[in-house]
Amino acid sequence: MAEMTVELVAVERRLWSGQATFVVAQTTEGEIGLMPGHEPVLGQLVEGGVVKVTTTDGETVRAAVHGGFLSVTAERISILAETAELADEIDVEAARSALGGDDEAERARAAAQLRAAGQSV
Repeated sequence: MAEMTVELVAVERRLWSGQATFVVAQTTEGEIGLMPGHEPVLGQLVEGGVVKVTTTDGETVRAAVHGGFLSVTAERISILAETAELADEIDVEAARSALGGDDEAERARAAAQLRAAGQSV
């Protein structure tokens, strides 16, 4: 099975890195699915998006990603986010509460957190 190296990095820390077979990310141009050997591309990540990484072990790593860039070569994908949270780090109740707030950016962040955590919005 073909694989690629994936790094998911936020400004404050590295969230995940390892070998993967598939990555899905939301860019300003739309959702993109990436497999090993993909043509090089550079994309801008949307605010309040979700990144899903399928590891070589068949596990899925999900993260709520808020802004940043995606850089793709044939062997490597680097996801460089302004901020990001892994699904298992998300406080679902706090995110649900934030959905009712007045700040549009906070609502988008909360919706992404819920989607990354596998919750309906």
